[in-house]
Amino acid sequence: MVMNLRDWAPTARGVVKAGQFVAEPASVATPEYHELKAKLHNQLLGRIDLDVLGNMAPERLREQLGALVAALLTESGVALNAAEHTKMIEDIQNEVMGLGPLEPLLADPTVSDILVNGPGKVYVERQGRIELTDIVFSDAAHLMKVIDKIVSRVGRRIDESSPMVDARLSDGSRVNAIIPPLALDGPVLSIRRFAVVPLRMEDLIMVKSLTPDLAQLLQGMVRAKMNILISGGTGSGKTTLLNVLSSAIPIHERIVTIEDAAELQLQQPHVVRLETRTPNVEGKGEVNQRALVRNSLRMRPDRIIIGEVRGAEVVDMLQAMNTGHEGSMATVHANSPRDVLTRLENMAGMGGMVIPPKAMRQQISSAIMAIIQIARLNDGRRKLVSLQEVVGMEGDTITMQEIYAYTQTGIAPDGTVLGHFGATGVRPKFMTRLRAYGVSVPDETFDQNRTYE
Repeated sequence: MVMNLRDWAPTARGVVKAGQFVAEPASVATPEYHELKAKLHNQLLGRIDLDVLGNMAPERLREQLGALVAALLTESGVALNAAEHTKMIEDIQNEVMGLGPLEPLLADPTVSDILVNGPGKVYVERQGRIELTDIVFSDAAHLMKVIDKIVSRVGRRIDESSPMVDARLSDGSRVNAIIPPLALDGPVLSIRRFAVVPLRMEDLIMVKSLTPDLAQLLQGMVRAKMNILISGGTGSGKTTLLNVLSSAIPIHERIVTIEDAAELQLQQPHVVRLETRTPNVEGKGEVNQRALVRNSLRMRPDRIIIGEVRGAEVVDMLQAMNTGHEGSMATVHANSPRDVLTRLENMAGMGGMVIPPKAMRQQISSAIMAIIQIARLNDGRRKLVSLQEVVGMEGDTITMQEIYAYTQTGIAPDGTVLGHFGATGVRPKFMTRLRAYGVSVPDETFDQNRTYE
């Protein structure tokens, strides 16, 4: 994920200078340190009233916890130097108020993914590269407490009977956890972070994920209420681009979002957010995306936005797009625009839609107007690699034409991917629709002789 950074931004364990996070040195967490921290934490819980502390302002609560931990350290008689004393107080504050050892990483704006492979291995992704950190948990039980704290906040559970869970943090960051017996080396936690301040189209242009001409065209397509699918692999930035494109939706329209774990950050005032529900302990009470899509049709939406299409809900999505809910958008996992069409057809079959393949493809071609393909390149950067218009049917095949593309030409000695954006020279048929909605796109946008690095 691309972050829009200032030159200097304070964090819990360092500073960001010129876009690079500089961590302050921290003492090595030994088994003795973890044992002392666990002992002090238990003593602290025995002395405080959680109900009273729950009503305090965060700053006041942190101050009170710091004072109590300092007093407990004095009573314990353990000799700690100044750095260890400060770190102990911070760690226990983070245990009570936040997610323990993960708090410094959550405070670091350069971290886009946090990957916990058991209590002793915590990796992060910065600028598209994965690196090992010195963050550790006391043991598997400590990591399980943090996972339980995350999932319980959103009304979900994880245990041996339900060892996998999708959840989210308060800022919309996506969380996935899987525990033994499915995870052989201890609990595994993955956090896909979101920017605190939602990215804008200008941010994507600045980092060269797309071009100014292409940005103007995409915003016009959204305003013209075209049904758009955003396709890409895991971590390619599909949801980020969906957030950015949604900013072009007029503020007077009613938008209904449907997600497995709510992470979209739409800025319009009239947004209704729906989230699926997993089964309870008895295996009942599940509400899936298909049920939410069906229900949303009765909520008088101007647009329906589905966080990710992955199953039978595609049937109801296509029907909604074909029956007056234009301007709807969704993301889908696929390696190419052509693969998107195949996946939609396969998912429709999962929904029990028994109709001839040609009729299914006709419904897809009439519902979907454009497909945006994005990719994460070898150097970690995200690029919009193809914009294709769905033209219609030719025999039994859905026909498409590519409007814009990113062409990779090589790799620099430092590993940076080299390439350029450019139009294919094809003028899309949807230009008539754009003009009907008052959207003006310059003719030079489709000039194939203009390229951008």
